[in-house]
Amino acid sequence: MSSGIILAAAQIAPVVLDLNASVLKVCSAIREAAKNDADLIVFPEAFLPSYPFWVWFVPAGRTKVLRDLYSSLVESSVDIDGDAVRTICDAAKDARINVILGVNERSSESSRATLFNSLLFITSKGVIAGRHRKLVPTVGERMVHGRGDGSSLQGYDLPGVGRVGGLICWENYMPLVRYTLYADGVQILAAPTWDRGEPWLSTIRHIAKEGRVFVIGCCSAIKKDQIGDLADKLSDFLPDSDWINPGGSAIVDPDGKLMTEPLMESEGILYAEVDRSQFTGPRYQLDVAGHYARPDIFELRVNKRPQTADVNVLGFEEEIESVDLGNGTTEK
Repeated sequence: MSSGIILAAAQIAPVVLDLNASVLKVCSAIREAAKNDADLIVFPEAFLPSYPFWVWFVPAGRTKVLRDLYSSLVESSVDIDGDAVRTICDAAKDARINVILGVNERSSESSRATLFNSLLFITSKGVIAGRHRKLVPTVGERMVHGRGDGSSLQGYDLPGVGRVGGLICWENYMPLVRYTLYADGVQILAAPTWDRGEPWLSTIRHIAKEGRVFVIGCCSAIKKDQIGDLADKLSDFLPDSDWINPGGSAIVDPDGKLMTEPLMESEGILYAEVDRSQFTGPRYQLDVAGHYARPDIFELRVNKRPQTADVNVLGFEEEIESVDLGNGTTEK
């Protein structure tokens, strides 16, 4: 058993639009990571029941195709208090491992027909420590996902690991969002994504050095032969290559150095061992939310109030006693 902290990134493909089968893959990866003494495992962006990869290929005007796909995605998506999440929480508890999981989350506040691109933070005790909804869906994702709010911009103390935060894909390009997590004392940042390639690797390396944090960059890796009958339905839109997304997961240390080689065109779980002294040691030189900050010059305000679509009919009769009708008369 290692005396350090072992981080894991699960670069695996879901069983597309099959929630129950994808949950089984999550639980299997959790058990495998636990056997390798991992303390924390991160899954890709919107893993359950599948990242809506078609938004990058199907033109927005193809309404019939997109409506059918959206309907299937909503029907297969996750309720936070549902059986799928409960099963994964039980698996985390049984394996004694912390889990950060990307899901398509059905809205529970209002219509239940809107989805959010969410991260769940599940402790090794099987408890949901928190949920983060992606603030801004990127490009075509806006056809599928709603916008999150600032209520979840924080870190979570995960047992045996440390203070952990997460930003989804291109949220990591939002400097003020990153700073908010740095200021909250995050030591490890999960960065699940659909992105890939050298520009993305440069991004997570920069963030690691900027924030003096460990970054778990967990990418999606999926081939055409893993998307079932969607391969035929979307044959006019998908690229010619076998890989819809080749992956590229990696784990980076607080100096911006790769702790693992990027995993490309393959499913698998990456592991990296963390020295706890690295949570603070590198900040001797640079602590952007501490001694390297200038609060006398710059000020950041974050609205952390939850934003919902709840209907609130104002009591106008109580606020307005009478209205001038413009003809010399008034009406209550």
